[in-house]
Amino acid sequence: MYGDCEAISSMGGNMVVSSETLFTSTFQNPNFTYLPLEPLPPMITKEENGSLLRGKEEMKSGSESELQETTEQPLKKKRYHRHTAHQIQELEAVFKECPHPDDKQRMKLSQELGLKPRQVKFWFQNRRTQMKAQQDRSENVILRAENDSLKSEFYRLQAELSKLVCPNCGGPPVPGGVSFDELRIENARLGEELERVCAIASRYIGRPIQTMGELMPPSLELDMNIYPRQFLEPMPPPILSETPSYLDNNNLILMEEEKTIAMELAMSATDELVKMCRTNEPLWVRNNKTGKEVLNLDEHSRMFHWPLNLKQRSSEFRTEASRDSSVVIMNSITLVDAFVNAHKWMELFPSIVARAKCVQVISQGVSGTNGCLQLMYAELHVLSPLVPTREAYFLRYCQQQNVEDETYWAIVDFPLDGFHNSLQTSFPLYKRRPSGCLIQDMPNGYSRVTWVEHAEIEEKPIHQIFSHFVHSGMAFGANRWLAVLERQCERVASLMATNIPDIGVIPSPEARKNLMRLSQRMIRTFCVNISSCSGQVWTAVPDSTDDTVRITTRKVSEAGQPNGLILCAVSTTWLPYPHHHVFDLLRDERRRAQLEVLSNGNALHEVAHIANGSHPGNCISLLRINVSSNSSQHVDLMLQESCTNKSGSLVVYSTVDVNSVQLAMSGEDPSCIPLLPLGFFITPMELVNDGGCKDEANGHNITTGSLLTVGLQVLASTIPSAKINLSSIAAINNHLCTTVQQISSALSSNCIGSCNEGDNGKEK
Repeated sequence: MYGDCEAISSMGGNMVVSSETLFTSTFQNPNFTYLPLEPLPPMITKEENGSLLRGKEEMKSGSESELQETTEQPLKKKRYHRHTAHQIQELEAVFKECPHPDDKQRMKLSQELGLKPRQVKFWFQNRRTQMKAQQDRSENVILRAENDSLKSEFYRLQAELSKLVCPNCGGPPVPGGVSFDELRIENARLGEELERVCAIASRYIGRPIQTMGELMPPSLELDMNIYPRQFLEPMPPPILSETPSYLDNNNLILMEEEKTIAMELAMSATDELVKMCRTNEPLWVRNNKTGKEVLNLDEHSRMFHWPLNLKQRSSEFRTEASRDSSVVIMNSITLVDAFVNAHKWMELFPSIVARAKCVQVISQGVSGTNGCLQLMYAELHVLSPLVPTREAYFLRYCQQQNVEDETYWAIVDFPLDGFHNSLQTSFPLYKRRPSGCLIQDMPNGYSRVTWVEHAEIEEKPIHQIFSHFVHSGMAFGANRWLAVLERQCERVASLMATNIPDIGVIPSPEARKNLMRLSQRMIRTFCVNISSCSGQVWTAVPDSTDDTVRITTRKVSEAGQPNGLILCAVSTTWLPYPHHHVFDLLRDERRRAQLEVLSNGNALHEVAHIANGSHPGNCISLLRINVSSNSSQHVDLMLQESCTNKSGSLVVYSTVDVNSVQLAMSGEDPSCIPLLPLGFFITPMELVNDGGCKDEANGHNITTGSLLTVGLQVLASTIPSAKINLSSIAAINNHLCTTVQQISSALSSNCIGSCNEGDNGKEK
């Protein structure tokens, strides 16, 4: 009995065992066999003992018969039928078209596949149950993510409310609403109290005491004497524009279980991208008026049962979808390497990608490209502060695959917010649906690229002058991405080429590359500084025409730009002239010298020329500024780059000194050369209407015009803590207005001259 207790206690320390389990368990030992323990019965008679022995023999024989039955049972086990791969493929094809077949369809299928009608019926039932379970799981994931997102947003708003402070006194906000009349009365009362206290105090100290308004130090005077206009009346204070959101998800990392989900979504997104690139109607329908392809949203929802597409679209979101294809002068390996490297991707699209970084490498893939999956962040912009940027965290997947005996590289971006809960969203909300490109190698180092852009953007008001440009898809559509890619591939090919003759004072191919890299940095600096990226706060100038002038200041202390306080002003104007006419005027230094506001009466002479594209306007020039102050010891130079494509054109220039140019050409690090670029961004704007000139190719009427964005930057002070006064703001506003007026006048005179020449030619 004590041995039994020891055996029981050895099974667990404090384990609770029921009496039923305790007395029906059998404990085995290598030396002894313990029978099932039963409670000790009372004294048993001899007759009862005999009947008990007979019962045990019957139980023994019964257990032997049961054991025999159990050994024979596996021999009679039912054999299950497994469908062949061909049968499953045919059943899946029919299920996609008709998930609920009738009796005739099931009979026909059973005859074709050699199955019984009941087997076909049960297969469809099981398949429907399986799909319903998958949809339920996907919807649960989405609903759970939405619930967590709403909770985090609620907690964030609560935290923000608790941190609110008064902008004037720095104290906590006043609970409840306070009218402006009450604030004015309180302000007047405090002013009278201050004057009374100052008057009393002045009696004791024997001299007058200044009030708070007089105690404030005057702002640093930053008059721009280069502008001739004098302002007699003070300008009202400018109105601050809204501060764009800045995403802060530094702790965003995918866990191991989330990586598995991400890889599954990557395969689904790649399949969707390939079909969207290669499928025409009815998925893509061509618009007869504009000639562009439009995505059929109903057909898209029917074709792609991707989990993140199950969420019902809200009326607050606008869908943007576009597709384009082109041949670029770059092989597929170089293109793929640029897409998986965030820095190279920014350099490839300086006018679209403001910022980009790789947050986490989820899968390295083969050789760092095939099968590579990365978590990325990007901020996309238009070169104007009037258009808000688009920020998003997304996953980028790269895969090489064979489609119809052709090898492609697929680069697909798909959203992260579908299954990750701790994601902070941007304003306006931007959801990047499966988008990307297919890259196919062509002979002689070329590649054919098919691009698809698909996104949902929160419907927010945009400045009227850019409304059509954004809503038509011209701002962030596939045609703009592909046009910029085509142009940049030409530039990279020119950078690597060694057989292109240059004009001027460029001594060697290495000096040519260094000068091109310096110009690339100038272009990127200009693009970033005139947009609303990186949370830049822009101020609207009240008396600007059509409310299109924005100004901002920034403190610069790092190398690459002049140190101090930089004043930047940007203006956008619609011009009734084709964008290539505006581009030809601004890129030609001889014609631009005729614009007094841009040349200050100084002539420009080209001393070096680098062609970096098939279009004659795609080039880099080094210009000498011919002024009377120039001498052999001090020469002013201007670095200029102009580039154009079907989506828009850029003309950017910056003054540099001779020593900086020689430093760049000699192979030294040019990142320390200070550049403060100015320039122009011209975008075509063709509006379909009833009037205007007729486009013979498409057979509809259009109004041909362009949007001209002028960006100016000046070093207002070498002291970063200086303040801008109103006369400086008014001066640069006047400079912008004068620039636009002179450009418009020059275009108008050129248009009249060309029309007169055309009329004279017809008369002859």
